[in-house]
Amino acid sequence: MTKNTEEKLREVRSILVSQPKPSNEGSPYFKLAEKYDIKVDFRPFIQIDPISYKEFRKQKIDILDHTAVIFTSRNAVDHFFRLCAESKIEMPNDMKYFCISEQTANYLQKYIVIRKRKIFTGTRTAADLIEILKKHRNEKYIFPCSNIRKDDIPVFLKNEQYNYTEGIIYKTVASDLSDLADVNYDVIAFFSPSGINSLFVNFPDFRQNNTRIAAFGPTTAKAVREAGLNLDIEAPLPNAPSMTGAIELYIKKANGI
Repeated sequence: MTKNTEEKLREVRSILVSQPKPSNEGSPYFKLAEKYDIKVDFRPFIQIDPISYKEFRKQKIDILDHTAVIFTSRNAVDHFFRLCAESKIEMPNDMKYFCISEQTANYLQKYIVIRKRKIFTGTRTAADLIEILKKHRNEKYIFPCSNIRKDDIPVFLKNEQYNYTEGIIYKTVASDLSDLADVNYDVIAFFSPSGINSLFVNFPDFRQNNTRIAAFGPTTAKAVREAGLNLDIEAPLPNAPSMTGAIELYIKKANGI
């Protein structure tokens, strides 16, 4: 814990989570709020805007010219199949799907009969999926993604000279947060560099003051520091692999529990 963090070790009574409110009533955020009698609000700092079929066509990508699709999110799944429907493309039965997690793979059943398809699933991270891709070098991949995405997979594909095409199928943009201008929280939790960007798009003159900043993942932590903000709560930690776990550790210290 840095000296600046220690100086700001003030009681936490309110938290803003820069994500949609969980639909699961058993969410650890709700348990955190109840356990420590604190206010926890949710507000997505970024939103997803679709790329139109007309815009997609400008990329000159023939989806059916590929033998495999790489999915790293459910947003990618939704917008990929939306574009397929708009272009009247029916995915062939022998198309292969490489998904970053089992959750993403299961989500495919919204659009295809997954028991009849060849689906390869990573554990959770890009590194896990890359290990699977190494075993399937001869595929011709299409990687549908946002205009803002992590570099791990495309850098691997490029460096290893895989046959692949990257297609932008949706945009990640800043949400309108103007209604929060006069609202202050003790802690704001961020989960991506895009969230930090959205903060300054909405509030160019943002001053951290007594607000504690929490960040999940190394790229988010880096974005916090590069923005000139003090990072007070960082996750994952060896003893707190989740954002709620890291926040709880901080609350115990700050609130003297």
